[in-house]
Amino acid sequence: MVQYKVTVFTGDILNSTTLNNVFIKLVGTDGESDRTWLMGLKGASSFVRGAVSKFKVSCSTSLGNLVLIELDKQSLPLFPEDAWFCAKVEVKSPEGDIYSFPIYRWITDSKVHRFRDGKGLGNVLILNLVLLTELKLKGLDNCKKKWDNIESINRVFCCKKTEISEYVHEHWKEDAFFGYQFLNGVNPMLIQLCTALPSNFPVTDDMVFPHGQCSLADEMKKGNIFLCDYKRLDGVKANTINGKKQYLMAPLILLHKTPDDKLMPIAIQLKQIPSDDNPIFLPTDSEYDWLIAKIFVRSADFNEHQLNVHLLRTHLLAEVFAVSLLRNVPMVHPLYKLLKPHTRYTLQINFLARRLLISDTGNFTQVCSKTSGEGMFTILDRSLSSLTYSSLCIPDDIAERGVEAVPNFYYRDDGLKVWDIIHRFVQGMLSYYYKSDSDVEQDSELQKWILDIFEHGFLSRAETGIPQTFTSVTELIKFVTMVIYTCSAQHAAVNCGQFDYAGWMPNTPISLQLPPPTTKGTTSEATMLATFPDVNVTVQGMATVWLLSKQSSDFVPLGHYPEDHFTEEIPRKMIKDFQTELETLSGAIKARNKHLKVPYTYMDPALVENSVAI
Repeated sequence: MVQYKVTVFTGDILNSTTLNNVFIKLVGTDGESDRTWLMGLKGASSFVRGAVSKFKVSCSTSLGNLVLIELDKQSLPLFPEDAWFCAKVEVKSPEGDIYSFPIYRWITDSKVHRFRDGKGLGNVLILNLVLLTELKLKGLDNCKKKWDNIESINRVFCCKKTEISEYVHEHWKEDAFFGYQFLNGVNPMLIQLCTALPSNFPVTDDMVFPHGQCSLADEMKKGNIFLCDYKRLDGVKANTINGKKQYLMAPLILLHKTPDDKLMPIAIQLKQIPSDDNPIFLPTDSEYDWLIAKIFVRSADFNEHQLNVHLLRTHLLAEVFAVSLLRNVPMVHPLYKLLKPHTRYTLQINFLARRLLISDTGNFTQVCSKTSGEGMFTILDRSLSSLTYSSLCIPDDIAERGVEAVPNFYYRDDGLKVWDIIHRFVQGMLSYYYKSDSDVEQDSELQKWILDIFEHGFLSRAETGIPQTFTSVTELIKFVTMVIYTCSAQHAAVNCGQFDYAGWMPNTPISLQLPPPTTKGTTSEATMLATFPDVNVTVQGMATVWLLSKQSSDFVPLGHYPEDHFTEEIPRKMIKDFQTELETLSGAIKARNKHLKVPYTYMDPALVENSVAI
């Protein structure tokens, strides 16, 4: 046994005392202590105002370098829960090292709170340890073995689950659920109506309708055939993980809307150029041929989603809007007042993402197929080149993709309603300040804002459709609606479900380490397991998507503005009306979700963050 000496400093400020029981856990690079009750010689006076109290925490072996502590307090029977202001905690290790954990905050509840060592290790290491500890996966992050059976993956998955991730776990192999995810998973942005087969996707009627019950031409005319094309991933240099080359495909998928309103995959080609060693996989193929084809699609979807749909189209665009606002628009300007709440924490979270997730040593860089530096920038460059203004405006985007009538498309249904509510609010607010188109044209600060966005956010590419100037109130209203929608509802739609759909790794592998089969009939369960990412890659990916899916600690829902920027009576009333409309929609979404096997919650205004803050 070894002992750690713990010193707790209670702040010397009014009402900082707690009479609750205080517990601590020490977390190090080589292990963690048991949760320990801090009971000392001072008894109930250990945590009174200004107290400095010493305790001992015993462990079977050394914990290595300490990186964080967990603190919680629990009220005694018949005693109320109180507030405690902890200044800091110092820990002396058996090796004689002193670790200082600055707290300087009130702890008012009975939840577990985590605090990092003041000196700290590398941020990426700390991030890993915090998340792996929370998910009870610590110790597996260094295991570079392959998965030997599905049950082993299941045991890891069982450490942390959500209602939807459990559904995914049970249904991930099913074709109907595979199709459903193109509509209501974390990437609802790729599926489009197919009116003519791409020339590089030579699917025939005999392949997909072997019994002659219908034809592709007829089904396309009826609007029942849909396409997903991952061409942006074609030829991208994949990563090397654990010393092993990874594989990233650029598949094409054909889907068929059945008479019972299911969206069923009917053909998958995993590479863009047709060839003898690039077969078109079909539901009639062997179980593992078809399943592995779908796995490669899901892995491609993860990579397309993370860099294009999530990073570029929400995080980086929100940063562009925020930086231009700060550079060009004064605080007293109505546009600044309107947009400032929708830029909260965006610069900070993007700084952390660059440093901890997509840097050379970042989590995603280390464990994803595509995020070697070269591959990441290739995808981002291609994504930016294909970005259009209309694709950022959900009414236009839905129409352009031809998916207005697809059944059970809750991202579309909820998103269009949120857009309309935001649009009415923005229309009211801006029409109050801009009485005519000339008011807009003559506002030099407004014009500098949009020109900065056009030049630096969209690289002066007129083909994107992004305006360079505003010439009318109507034009301004639509653009500001897009900005608020992108920073709130759209980000929530592509962010908050990441653990739901990727927590069970086989449904969304973040990387794959065998190439796809080049001939049919050569696969098995062993092939699938060997293709999956290693244990450490799996658990680090789980930890990261768990973090990204968590609600901010000081979450502010869409339409709520803690900072009171507007002082005039009419704008303040418009804000209240905006909140009322959002509350009504939230109630309707909750009522609908009660009748769904897989509830769609990501666009519920009560759960949508006001800004890109996580």
